[in-house]
Amino acid sequence: MKNPSNQPIVCSPAADASPELQQGRPRLNSQLLFGAQNEIVIEHQGDEYRLRITSNDKLILTK
Repeated sequence: MKNPSNQPIVCSPAADASPELQQGRPRLNSQLLFGAQNEIVIEHQGDEYRLRITSNDKLILTK
């Protein structure tokens, strides 16, 4: 999924999800976050962090 407007993508649990899933931590699929890219930028308290997928298919977060 691409986000050309650079607006935040907000995901919520499906309405038919079990109560255990609705009360737990949010779970996002990395394909939803990255789309066709290997790197995304996350803004947190005025700082930029880069989350990228490595050649070994691991995630690395750097400031």
